[in-house]
Amino acid sequence: MGIHMGMYLNPGSRGFQTILNGIYVDKTGLIDYINSTINTPFKLTCFSRPRRFGKSFAAKMLCAYYDKSCDSHSLFDNLTISGKSSFKKFLNGYDVIYLDITRFISTAASIRKVVSDIQEKVIEELKQAYSPFIKEEERVLADALFSISHSTGNRFIIIIDEWDALFREAKDDHVLQREYVQLLRGLFKGGTATDETIAAAYMTGILPIKKYGTESALTDFNEFTMTDPLILSEYVGFTEDDVRTLCTDYQVDFDGMKQWYDGYSFEDVKSVYNPNSVMKAIQFRRFRNYWTQTESFESLKRYIERNYDGLKDAVVWMLGGQNVGIDISTFQNDITSFDNKDDVLTLLIHLGYLSYDQSRKEIHIPNREVAEVFRSATKGGKWKDIEQAIDHSEKLLEATIQCKSEIVANSLELIHEECSSVLKYNDENSLACAIYIAYYTAKNDYMMIREFPAGKGFADYAFIPRSGTDKPAMIVELKYDKDAETAIKQIHENRYAGKLKEYFGNLILVGINYDKNAKGIGMKTHSCLIEKI
Repeated sequence: MGIHMGMYLNPGSRGFQTILNGIYVDKTGLIDYINSTINTPFKLTCFSRPRRFGKSFAAKMLCAYYDKSCDSHSLFDNLTISGKSSFKKFLNGYDVIYLDITRFISTAASIRKVVSDIQEKVIEELKQAYSPFIKEEERVLADALFSISHSTGNRFIIIIDEWDALFREAKDDHVLQREYVQLLRGLFKGGTATDETIAAAYMTGILPIKKYGTESALTDFNEFTMTDPLILSEYVGFTEDDVRTLCTDYQVDFDGMKQWYDGYSFEDVKSVYNPNSVMKAIQFRRFRNYWTQTESFESLKRYIERNYDGLKDAVVWMLGGQNVGIDISTFQNDITSFDNKDDVLTLLIHLGYLSYDQSRKEIHIPNREVAEVFRSATKGGKWKDIEQAIDHSEKLLEATIQCKSEIVANSLELIHEECSSVLKYNDENSLACAIYIAYYTAKNDYMMIREFPAGKGFADYAFIPRSGTDKPAMIVELKYDKDAETAIKQIHENRYAGKLKEYFGNLILVGINYDKNAKGIGMKTHSCLIEKI
């Protein structure tokens, strides 16, 4: 009885070989973690991440490492895992079952047949390798695997890519979903059968494991998610060190990479980048939004236009550079069971549209790339007022640089009014949010830093020119029910300008005041004073 190599049983190392031939960042440290779980109570792992974050790369890497049908030593020889004590112990030591659920969906006669196809096709391959140990009429995959393990002593490693695809593609077919969950429970339900059959399992997908009420459908899995990736944080995407090394090797501007693709942050790793976009930027030598090549902004639009109280307000606050508080506890880990705005926003974390600060329980838009997706999704319909405010921002920046304070004041009056349909108008934080939206397009040329440490305190906003632009640095100070002259005076008295002037030479100081009581004829609620140094 020879070692079988097939599509589902022992798929070999070809997928990982192809990955190594491209732009590769070493994430083989993940293997060492999975090795530590083999044949232990912690052997079931589910690691969910958004599209474009390397899920399939990791699955193919694990297949190549564990698959007993091939010799993968040379593929891993110079990678991180080769320096770990577990490297040789488990290398090419197991029968691997590899299930790409999206492939089953695409090849099934109908989506209703996916679960039966999974069992039939895998059992067919198992019979080719282990026919004496499987009943001819066997139709249950869990039973077929148990028969093999019980007869031979062999345990399997099961790797499932896009495990949640059925929940996304058949989101309203609850009968099919429960049939699929029963298949997974049969494989991973725990107890003697699973212990005898499964050495380890690794599932990856976009969503965490489905909940039914408050209970997970698969209770024995250790879960690592975008809200809490725990010790696997460095494998969510590319770390800052990964990106610095790539930028050096391929002579790409690191600051551009950070502006466009950074912004995901976890307790153990503070700076995580979208790996697909980083690789595309290197390949095409251009920073841009690469999300639109794989997923339309229409999907985001569909979620943020849901009619939940406070949802539009939260999105506008984040467009305005603010963090928004969130309760992630009620999310049911699917794309249909929404009870409130926090459920929608939690889904957007798992889809990669938002970054979650676990310690503060807050969310924000992570980077310029995702901000562009949000901007596209807020064009037209119920977002018309915000769209108009952003469209005015380019002219506002030019007027500011040209020190045309009257035009700036008039533009701010208009933009703040447009934003007021959502935000609480008479609120100091809403003014800061409106200012951020007012200067939205300035992010193309500036890093906008709120509460920038300078001189004796913190400037409300500092505009730091990005490399490659000839625009001047700017400091914006906001006042509420005072006057623009007081704002400029504070910049001078607290020496906010010194730090920026030292590095950038030309500097523009902008004082903005909002007077909520200025409601008479000819009275303006916004005033502005601009100085050029």
